Amino acid sequence: MATQSASQRKPATDAVKADPKHYTVEMENDKVRVLRIRYGPNEKSEMHTHPPSVAIFLTDQHSRHTLPDGNSEEMRSKAGEVRFMDAWEHNPENLSDAPFELIVVELKS
Repeated sequence: MATQSASQRKPATDAVKADPKHYTVEMENDKVRVLRIRYGPNEKSEMHTHPPSVAIFLTDQHSRHTLPDGNSEEMRSKAGEVRFMDAWEHNPENLSDAPFELIVVELKS
C-alpha cells in the first residue's frame, strides 16, 4: 500500500472541527480543553489530532484507530479506566454494538 508523505497529507485537523457530532467542548481555559466524546454503535469519525491528553472512560469501549500511514491499532478500555495519551493523529471507529463515552482532558503547553 502506498503511503503519503507528511508534505502530501492534509494539515492536521482539530477533533472538534473535524467531527462535531462526536466531540464537544465541555470547558476550556489557558491550561486545558475538556472534551466529551460520544460514539454510537459502530460509528466512525474523521482523521483528526489530539495534543497530549488524559482520557477518562465513562463506559467500556472497543475501538480501532487508523493512523495517517494506514496502519491501525485496536484499543479496549473499561468504564472508570484513566490513561495518559501522547499527542496523536487518528481516525477512530467504535467496533462495538454498544455506544461509548469518555472525557478527554487535552493539555496545553
